[in-house]
Amino acid sequence: MSDDFPLGLLFGLLFLLICLSAFFSSSETGMMSINRYRLSHRANSGERPAKRVMRLLARPDRLIGVILIGNNLVNNLAAAIATVLAIHFFGEVSGPAVAPLVLTIVLLIFAEVSPKTYAALKPERIAYPASLVLEPLLKVLYPLVWLVNAISNGLLRLIGVQSIDGNGDNLTRDELRTVVHEAGTLIPHRHQAMLLSILDLENVTVNDIMVPRHEVVGIDLENDLESILTQIRTSQHTRVPVYKGDINNIIGMLHLRNAARFLSKPEVTKAAIVQEAREPYFIPESTPLHTQLLNFQQQKRRIGIVVDEYGDVEGLVTLEDILEEIVGEFTTDVAGMHQEIHRQDDESYVIEATANIREINKSLGWQLPTDGPKTLNGLILEHLESFPDGPACLQIGNVRMEILQVRDKLITSARCWQPVRRGSRRH
Repeated sequence: MSDDFPLGLLFGLLFLLICLSAFFSSSETGMMSINRYRLSHRANSGERPAKRVMRLLARPDRLIGVILIGNNLVNNLAAAIATVLAIHFFGEVSGPAVAPLVLTIVLLIFAEVSPKTYAALKPERIAYPASLVLEPLLKVLYPLVWLVNAISNGLLRLIGVQSIDGNGDNLTRDELRTVVHEAGTLIPHRHQAMLLSILDLENVTVNDIMVPRHEVVGIDLENDLESILTQIRTSQHTRVPVYKGDINNIIGMLHLRNAARFLSKPEVTKAAIVQEAREPYFIPESTPLHTQLLNFQQQKRRIGIVVDEYGDVEGLVTLEDILEEIVGEFTTDVAGMHQEIHRQDDESYVIEATANIREINKSLGWQLPTDGPKTLNGLILEHLESFPDGPACLQIGNVRMEILQVRDKLITSARCWQPVRRGSRRH
């Protein structure tokens, strides 16, 4: 056998070790960079490679242990062979100095930066096939891996790290919101809006979306019977509250479908109306929407009376109101739907001051503050800090407003202009 054979064998072995180093380096990055939620979905769908990777990631300390043991082993062997080759070519004096320099550059380029960059960009292409090698290798090297992990985990516990499993990937609500935002075209814009609305339900209470007390249409039993029957026959609502004298004295909720039972009788009495009314369902005004949605489901209700801390009626809220917070309005005719908002020819809007601020924001895409008063009237009065004697101009946030009409200590309407960039000020 020629003298070149051992030298060629050493070069071939060094090349193999560099390839193995690249494998371990890319495996580490690929395993740690893989999308855990996509991986979990594919594992639940029955993909065997995904399940295999999930098993490895369940204990990241063991996975990293076997990768680093393998990587350090091949790197050290490569360093030893490189030293032998350098001594052969450069002599016993210069060889040991040349070997680390050359090997460091080679490993950095071909076994670290390039494979790790590719693995970071295409983690699944690396992690799936690598798991075929790493899983049996972990079983072979388990005693050594266990010893290394026992020492390293002990050191981690000294600095306060107790959990070493791979189950710390639960998303917070804000993180989930970011995921939905960054989904891009993977999730249609309409669906994104619905998902974000569901996440926002906890931050919105029933008094933010309720029909205010002064807009509640109900049946007053103190009215004459003929007026009551006319109201029932012409009502545009499916369910109406029945009260006596004052809306705080609610007797029940009448479903107009049940009105046919007494309307078909020869003589209709108020007692018959009360008999068909269902017991009212009261809701505290501070109840979050996600809680109330579940309460409607559990109570088999579709409408509730909102009361304040003193038990006085503040308004009413329906199941449809909550659903509209998720899916949007059940119509695309904004002008017809929001009769309190009137678009003008000069690109301004005349808005009735009783309009709900959240409805204004949703309809016009504005960002008026919603953490205080619920109506435009309340917002303007809070901003002015006094009751206006007459028409006045002001700016809240980036929306310019002009008070048009004041009556009975109430601002009845205001003209609002498209948001501007200047800060809030008052004239």
